[in-house]
Amino acid sequence: MRITLSILAAALAAATGTVMAQVYPVKPIRFIVPSTPGGSVDTLARTVGPRLADKWGQQVIVDNRSGAGGAIAGELVAKSPPDGYTLLVGTVASLATNVSLQKKLPYDPMKDFAPVTLIATQNLMLLVHPSLPVKSVKELTALAKKKPGSLSFSSAGNGTGGHLSGELYKMLAGIDLLHVPYKGVAPAMIDVVSGQVTMTFASILSGSQQVKTGRLRALAVTGARRSPAVAELPTMMEAGVAGYESATWYGIVAPAGTPADIVNRLSSEIVAILKGPEMNDRLSKEGADPVGNTPAEFARHIQSEIEKWRRVIRAAGIQPS
Repeated sequence: MRITLSILAAALAAATGTVMAQVYPVKPIRFIVPSTPGGSVDTLARTVGPRLADKWGQQVIVDNRSGAGGAIAGELVAKSPPDGYTLLVGTVASLATNVSLQKKLPYDPMKDFAPVTLIATQNLMLLVHPSLPVKSVKELTALAKKKPGSLSFSSAGNGTGGHLSGELYKMLAGIDLLHVPYKGVAPAMIDVVSGQVTMTFASILSGSQQVKTGRLRALAVTGARRSPAVAELPTMMEAGVAGYESATWYGIVAPAGTPADIVNRLSSEIVAILKGPEMNDRLSKEGADPVGNTPAEFARHIQSEIEKWRRVIRAAGIQPS
């Protein structure tokens, strides 16, 4: 009797989810963005949102909730009703690195969310001051091994993408570099341009102009594949650092418990938007590469990123705050 009731309950739950998906959406959808307006993740949300709204005839509202490295936005979505109307446009920070960087993260990325799709990845560039006598990553690595601890790299702050990219380089190349944290991207870049710091890992968007004017020299991009925006630059792996991959990424997740039919419908619609030529051109201008994958693939990506950056953070001796 208990088994029969359990089967009946499961069947009713599945039927309810299917009905919800058939009528979904019937009201505006909120994209919760863990940053202030104007940043890369905000731009992506405001690029995908209107196209989704056009398809479904429902408004998509971008709601900026910055602070705590994305934890404020993440907690809001994790505690929202699992009905597909409140979604997090998450980042590598809010969905992966924060697990190791924050002592009391108010949510579990793997348990409290239902992954929808990975929107895009965004390479960083390894930039050095032009006075440095190197023209490749191999030459830079050789110089760092010859002069351990004498070369430095800047970042926008402890635990940021630029910082972790530098730590991954140190770990995989077996070199010693001095990390110099700043309060933001601009000051971190300025001191490399002035020659006070040797190198930095910066977004293609923020670094390209400095490269074009000859103020900095680009040696490689940090992702698994070359970026169309700077196709002439090799990846760090191609340049000799085996196993290196460090890309900023952005993806959409729903609260855990959101019916699978709704998650799958969201995923298929957003992936279709991302595969369009207009989106490819638009994102390329931001130095980003559209992805669009299944919920299961995105879940595996989040898990692998959590594990990878946990190893890097521990090896670097970065203490959670």
